[in-house]
Amino acid sequence: MNTPAALTLEAPAEHPFAPFVRILGKGKRGARNLTREEAREAMGMLLEDKVEDTQLGAFLMLLRHKEESAEEMAGFTEAVRERLTAPAIQVDIDWPTYAGKKRHLPWYLLAAKCLAQNGVRIFMHGGGAHTAGRLYSEQLLDALAIPLCRNWQSVNEALDTGNLAFMPLQDWAPHLQRMIDLRNTLGLRSPIHSLARILNPLGARCGLQSIFHPGYQSVHREASSLLGDNSIVIKGDGGEVEINPDTLSHLYGTTAGVGWDEEWPALSAQRHVKPASLQPGHLLALWRGEVEDSYPQLALLSTMALALRGLGTPREQAFEQAQRFWDNRDTSI
Repeated sequence: MNTPAALTLEAPAEHPFAPFVRILGKGKRGARNLTREEAREAMGMLLEDKVEDTQLGAFLMLLRHKEESAEEMAGFTEAVRERLTAPAIQVDIDWPTYAGKKRHLPWYLLAAKCLAQNGVRIFMHGGGAHTAGRLYSEQLLDALAIPLCRNWQSVNEALDTGNLAFMPLQDWAPHLQRMIDLRNTLGLRSPIHSLARILNPLGARCGLQSIFHPGYQSVHREASSLLGDNSIVIKGDGGEVEINPDTLSHLYGTTAGVGWDEEWPALSAQRHVKPASLQPGHLLALWRGEVEDSYPQLALLSTMALALRGLGTPREQAFEQAQRFWDNRDTSI
């Protein structure tokens, strides 16, 4: 009588990325933060397409649920910077713009434009219109004559010509843009929205960051400190790098990796009434001096002062300098 051959069962090999998902998702008692090195390795695999789509979604949402740590942000940043192919371009201010505005117009664009007219080299970058009902920087670049650059050479040329350049994230970190674009698939913003703000791809003298959610500002400051960067983190209006003049502003700064704090008082005795709708033409009218409007003028002046503070100018002098820049701006577009 012939004996049937014994069945041999082999378990499939575990995917190399699975341990990173497990670290984050192993229940209340088993889960933990990634170490800086683990975060660096995990992000490297994401950037090199070494993960499945299901793993990508799970990883991003587990991070979103637990809230990322400073060590994780630093590790992710290192992985991205290692893979960038940007040339050496001298920049004063790195200005991320990823949130979009829904309550007020993006007055920070006029602040950046005015600073650029006065010799401050500013690199802006953003992730496109990913959330309905918001007004994004990319939609206003042409009207405000801010160069839209699609490669590093054009960034360099724009900075040399007019000290201001905007480059979409898609053109210098397409994998990160893809992750941001999952926002409407997953139903939540992922940590990539925060990561993009800290990257400072050209190694600017100071990186400005706006983090809206309470508690995250100090995490970003700590991550910048771990990286040895110069940065200022604020809770900007609508999540953009724009001081809200109606409220106290806390600056979470780092200089050469050493943290510092500064509080700027509200500039208005009472809150301004927000506009009924956002009319982009009002940006041009204010720039040209055709209208006077208290809120935007206070917002853009204090935002200019913020950038100057990031370059080492004390607060009082920064406001004085910002006012001079604004009063003497070239109002042509």
